[in-house]
Amino acid sequence: MRTPWLWTPALLVPTALVSALVVPAGAQDEPPSLKELTLSSNNLKQIALAFHNLHDTNGKITGNVVDKDGKPLLSWRVTLLPYLEEGELYKQFKLDEPWDSDANKKLIEKMPKVYAPVRVKAKAGETFYQTFTGKGALFGDKADIKLTEITDGTSNTVLAVEAGDPVIWTKPADLPFDEQKPLPKLGGLFDGVFNVALCDGSVRRVRRKLDPDEFKKAITVAGGEIIDEKKLWK
Repeated sequence: MRTPWLWTPALLVPTALVSALVVPAGAQDEPPSLKELTLSSNNLKQIALAFHNLHDTNGKITGNVVDKDGKPLLSWRVTLLPYLEEGELYKQFKLDEPWDSDANKKLIEKMPKVYAPVRVKAKAGETFYQTFTGKGALFGDKADIKLTEITDGTSNTVLAVEAGDPVIWTKPADLPFDEQKPLPKLGGLFDGVFNVALCDGSVRRVRRKLDPDEFKKAITVAGGEIIDEKKLWK
């Protein structure tokens, strides 16, 4: 069992060389401010809290909206809307149609502020907040999961991150995870530095020169690995 982590307040992180792993989607002229870093951290906290409220309601964390054959239609970001005080927007979606249907496509422009980029410019309706999908990840082996099934511990397991590249918020698109392959790009909002929401609802800041193998341990929900915190967190 991994050692529990303690959440620490957001810290202003100076710019430095970006590692090969963490590649920003669009670098800015000025380093990120404490206000910007904290705002994104708070967005992730709201997302994590919404997931927990969803779990309390349904007895499990559900991901994307899928059809009867299990094909993803709409992102988990749509699923969370009723738990982000966006119930009226949620009612406007056709849950039996894909994200780019005529009806659902019109709602892309109504992206909630909690999903909006804090600093880096992106196209209208795009977000950097994503989860990991793939074998071993939270949204990998099956669509739904109970918190009790996260045997590595909720305080040790990644829920959502600031990705390297944005996606349309309603599209069921996230970060592919494969333990045998390099991690996808991360840290697009803050020139390589990025925040991570954990499954216990806390948010941590990841070191700029991230140890990819160490971070992979935090992505799996039941890997049984022991994490070296000094290699990951600010």
